Amino acid sequence: MPWIIDYDLVLQQLKEQGLVCNYFNSGAFAFAAQAEIFIRGWIGPDDATIKPSVRPLARQVAAPYEAHLAAAAARVWQQSLAGPVWIMPMSHWHYEMNFGSRDWMPNLVESIELDPGLLMERNNAAAIEFAAGDSRHFVPFVTRLLEMCAGSDFLMAFPRRPILCTLHHHKQLWWITTEQDLLKQLDEIVADSAPHPAVG
Repeated sequence: MPWIIDYDLVLQQLKEQGLVCNYFNSGAFAFAAQAEIFIRGWIGPDDATIKPSVRPLARQVAAPYEAHLAAAAARVWQQSLAGPVWIMPMSHWHYEMNFGSRDWMPNLVESIELDPGLLMERNNAAAIEFAAGDSRHFVPFVTRLLEMCAGSDFLMAFPRRPILCTLHHHKQLWWITTEQDLLKQLDEIVADSAPHPAVG
């Protein structure tokens, strides 16, 4: 069953991994500026806002976009990233629960057997931790975030693993890693969810 990791522990763990937090008390973590990084975007519908210079880094999945993105993310987690996964807002929970996503976020948190009241007043990005292999809660949770987020983004972090993933509100997952082998695995997994060419 998922549970909450206090923000102080999140911050300590991710800083020990060489990550930096771009905004106070937020889930906006990134690799340090001097790190060599590799980027891969998994996108749903066509998105004209993606910069031309970034477009070659993106791979498109087939519809239903949200379900395919969430299932592919679960495969990355289970096959390549042993251990738990943390999901947190790029802003903080008080904003999401009371303003940004208040119409649906409390119900989503409740659906994974957590009390939304435990997050309602936190002005930080405490993480929801999904235990290794808990795709039963993880996949529906990520699917719903991708379906419903209209202006907010979330982050997936993998404790002690050199990879981050932004759940973007345009129905996209943007992966950043310092290991080229992980990039290769991302491409292999998303290829199974890519649109098939038309026949005829």
